[in-house]
Amino acid sequence: MFKKCLAEFIGTAVLVTFGCGVAMTNGLGAGYVGIALAFGLVIVAMAYSVGNVSGCHVNPAVSVGMLVSGKMSVNDFVAYVVSQFLGAIAGGLILLAIFGSNVAELGMGTNGYGAASALGIGAVGALIAEIVLTFVFVFAILGVTGREKFGNVSGIVIGLTLTLVHLMGLPITGTSVNPARSFGPALVLAVSGNGSEALGQVWLFIAAPVIGAALAAVVYKLMDSEK
Repeated sequence: MFKKCLAEFIGTAVLVTFGCGVAMTNGLGAGYVGIALAFGLVIVAMAYSVGNVSGCHVNPAVSVGMLVSGKMSVNDFVAYVVSQFLGAIAGGLILLAIFGSNVAELGMGTNGYGAASALGIGAVGALIAEIVLTFVFVFAILGVTGREKFGNVSGIVIGLTLTLVHLMGLPITGTSVNPARSFGPALVLAVSGNGSEALGQVWLFIAAPVIGAALAAVVYKLMDSEK
């Protein structure tokens, strides 16, 4: 379990460091496409490096999906989620160390609604968007990991799916679909004195992915049931 938790910690820290880091630099000139690819490629890299240790959840929503679908115990779930949140905070601290005082201007790839949304989407719209995006992401994960024949390509499929949901979600909320990825940078940004708005809105990006993941697991179980 220690190795699994360490893998989840490292994987989530890398996800936040590179995904949110690229978001801070506006996709290295490629805008939303570059940011979406950054998040997707990180998942591909982590899937083939720590996936054999922990399954590479690196996302509490994915762990919720595994728990609800009966593929994970409650004890393992708690250990994974704690590791993921700590990893996300570590990723935020790495970004703060790299960008220093520039984070006040660049932000930290945080998520938001209302004035914090590129399209000015309100809380209700953001909640619905995050539930739908997370549903699609977790549903795809359950499908590709539920069949042994897809084992060799599962990391690529999951990474591409995350890229897909980011392409839609970035202008709406900045795309969370991951409570830890939202909480870590928001907390570090607030504690560093560079803004607490993201931390005040982070509740939505914890609740919506959990709802979306649970729905995905329930629907997948109904569709996959032989009864």
